[in-house]
Amino acid sequence: MQFDAVRVDGEEGRRLALLMEAIAGGEPGPVVAEANGRRAVYFLVPDGSTEGRPWPAGATPLNAAAGRISYVPIPALSGRTWPLAWHFPPTTPGRFVHTLLLLHAATALLGWSRVISRPSCT
Repeated sequence: MQFDAVRVDGEEGRRLALLMEAIAGGEPGPVVAEANGRRAVYFLVPDGSTEGRPWPAGATPLNAAAGRISYVPIPALSGRTWPLAWHFPPTTPGRFVHTLLLLHAATALLGWSRVISRPSCT
């Protein structure tokens, strides 16, 4: 399975996950949380959907764009996989976090003034 991800570190990532839960009516799509280090939260979105979008500072798109290498840690679906856990586990095959909803929620939470432009790799 291929997908992109957006990483938001620390408490901002956890607040964004809760905001996405509220926006999506309880099922925002698959979200992974890390319990140590930067305490990152990874939002799994459809493959190719993060490129060329103006993500706010604090939201890092992870994808397979030309010249990029991205690592997204994924916990097991069951059992202990500390320091990783599903904040929101996958519910059905092919269901991801909605990229545009995530982009707008991240921009609202992290601040419009912090939007940075990333060049598109086309």
